[in-house]
Amino acid sequence: MRYILRTGLFSAVSTGFALLRGTRGKPFTWRAALGWLSWAITFALAIGAVKDLRRQERGLPVSADSPFAPKLDKREMREKRRDEVNRIADER
Repeated sequence: MRYILRTGLFSAVSTGFALLRGTRGKPFTWRAALGWLSWAITFALAIGAVKDLRRQERGLPVSADSPFAPKLDKREMREKRRDEVNRIADER
């Protein structure tokens, strides 16, 4: 239950019900298709956030693009960038 309220999952589900009510009994147009596509993307992102949250809580690695991924401070980012540049220069 806490995963539903903590993420955008509750919002995505309620938006899906509202979209379903609004499109029921009406012709399927390109606007309706875009609405459903937008809802599907939002729902997929909410499911991904729940998945990342559970992985982080269990101590499992989380992908770098996740909002739950640990953030590097400026010094670590500079060092990482410098190491990458040096590695590329050494390969040449």
